[in-house]
Amino acid sequence: MTIHLVELFYPNVFKRYYSKYNIFRELYEKDLVGLEVRQIDFKFSQKIKQIVLSKNEICYTSQETNRLCDLLVLGSYAFFKELSKEIIALRNEDLGLKIARTIQNVSDYDLKTIEIGDKSFSLEKSYVIGILNVTPDSFSDGGKYYNVSAAIEHGLKMLDDGADIIDIGGESSRPGATNVNEEEELNRILPVLEEILKKKSGALISIDTTKSKVAYEALKQGAKLVNDISSFNFDKQILDVVRQFNAAYILMHMKGEPKSMQNNPYYDDVVAEIYDYLSSKVEIAKKTGIKNIIIDPGIGFGKRIMDNYELVKRLNEFKGIGQPILVGLSKKSFLGKALNIEIDEREDPTLVAESIAIKSGARFIRTHNVKKAKLAVQLNNFFDNPEILSNV
Repeated sequence: MTIHLVELFYPNVFKRYYSKYNIFRELYEKDLVGLEVRQIDFKFSQKIKQIVLSKNEICYTSQETNRLCDLLVLGSYAFFKELSKEIIALRNEDLGLKIARTIQNVSDYDLKTIEIGDKSFSLEKSYVIGILNVTPDSFSDGGKYYNVSAAIEHGLKMLDDGADIIDIGGESSRPGATNVNEEEELNRILPVLEEILKKKSGALISIDTTKSKVAYEALKQGAKLVNDISSFNFDKQILDVVRQFNAAYILMHMKGEPKSMQNNPYYDDVVAEIYDYLSSKVEIAKKTGIKNIIIDPGIGFGKRIMDNYELVKRLNEFKGIGQPILVGLSKKSFLGKALNIEIDEREDPTLVAESIAIKSGARFIRTHNVKKAKLAVQLNNFFDNPEILSNV
């Protein structure tokens, strides 16, 4: 069962739900919010529906399948909070508390913090993760930093440019990429990781890997964050490794694997499907004992071009999961194909997209151009807090 606060005030989103629930009249409003409970017991959904209708609010259920259905309640956060209390009174404490927690996750998102290494990151602002690909075949800078000394130099430069974290990867995840064995991946990343930490002892290093052995060796050498594009689908032992080192963990959505992920991906509702996926992955990771989790909807990983734009547009909805949101938009093909431009022309569109993502709730921006992303972070902070410029 998943609880999802849906921003129905977007006309295209309302239209999708209008069709799903057979809504027979035009209800679209600028501030319309929907509380959707997916895969709820059909009989209990009817009890909730009675409560909602008795308060002159609006509620719909989808068609029953195997005694389950989806439930949509239209209203305000205040009404949803009251509804959660009524559901608890019906002795369904689990559902009532989940609804209350989801609402609080959204409303208190900027008040949260996450610990990475010995540093605390407040979600009142956003942070920049610099991409360091130590590979010969990454889509944007493949081969450019494959040489160890070049990779070290670039990592140090990104830190000087203001990167909060450096994400080192030794295996390309571009569409069509083939797998790299553990030893080769370790040979690529460890010398770079060790030398950066030797020169910048306080630097925060993330290791971009799906392999538990690679994660273990990197964390042992001083990395503090594991960026797993597979969300432990490829190697479940990676959860135990992350917990063992009390490291932070990035869970990303990807449909399939890099080699085949762009072979005709399809979604009925890309936001709902990825929301459910990340929600379930977070719960499993938490039960394993991992405390500091970041979620990434996986822009460009098994998505159609329009899916990527929809995800960025509705990024706010992922706040309901209760974890900081990361996005990686840098130079990706959804920008190039929509604008009909090549990789070397995508830096300015990347900056625009990153600025929109920050405004929509992204708190970690994974990027190739740290300097420009820092500008996006700073400007968003000024727009949100203009008073800090009172003496400028």
